[in-house]
Amino acid sequence: MQLQINGELIVWERGRTNFALLQRRVTAGRALLRLAHDYPAHYVLFDLLADTGGEVVLGLPLSERRARLERLLVDAPTQLTLTPQTTDMQQVSDWLVDWTVAAGIEGVVTKRLDSRYTPGRRGWWKFRTRLVTEAIVGGVTGSIRNPLTVLLGRFDRRGRLRYTGRTHPLTDAQQEQLGAMLFPLNPLQQRTATVVHPWPEPLPAAWSGQLERSEPLRYVQVEPLVVAEIDADVAFEHGRWRHRVRYARARQDVSVFDVPLLLGEEGSYFGEP
Repeated sequence: MQLQINGELIVWERGRTNFALLQRRVTAGRALLRLAHDYPAHYVLFDLLADTGGEVVLGLPLSERRARLERLLVDAPTQLTLTPQTTDMQQVSDWLVDWTVAAGIEGVVTKRLDSRYTPGRRGWWKFRTRLVTEAIVGGVTGSIRNPLTVLLGRFDRRGRLRYTGRTHPLTDAQQEQLGAMLFPLNPLQQRTATVVHPWPEPLPAAWSGQLERSEPLRYVQVEPLVVAEIDADVAFEHGRWRHRVRYARARQDVSVFDVPLLLGEEGSYFGEP
């Protein structure tokens, strides 16, 4: 048995984690070496499972496993790094408020210092940093009167509506409320419409930024006139939320032109030309 460790690969871009750049390596083909050179991956270590001599350390407390891991990484290259750890709650608060938002990190994980590593059991708890914000409803899965999930967008600085993500499934009450407010997209009126809907149907598979869905997403386009209040984490990259967001309610008191703009480099959005 050899050294066994637990960790996660990440790619940094302009001081933020970027899952999309890591994901692109799967289908990069001949561009893989260039992509790895331009955006090198780092391996962040969380835990030690077996020491260098093959000694299984699952039964040791986390504090001891952490100490051994620190010793192993004394002369490690910068691409191998140990995840930060603290018992200072003020430090944790600072991470949640400042660092997670700035770096695009989802949140913090808590473990007991005396905990053992038990395979197949979750001995930790994650606390995510979440933001309440708004986005524009551009489409739904299911039907207009019974929407199952919502496809969201925001205007970029050129005034173009960009796809930004998808919600978790709606509750029955949310389906009823939102379904009564939506109107099907009328292509004949798009040339003169105040808000033009530019997304294709079906939605290209690459737009989702997720590996588990490889086929295009069929959905119903709607007139982009309704604003949704959503609860999202801070994993936002290339103009999209990495994970699904939580739909809260329709904001009838907010215009689509009051929704925060999608800031970033136009033309650099994952999966779009």
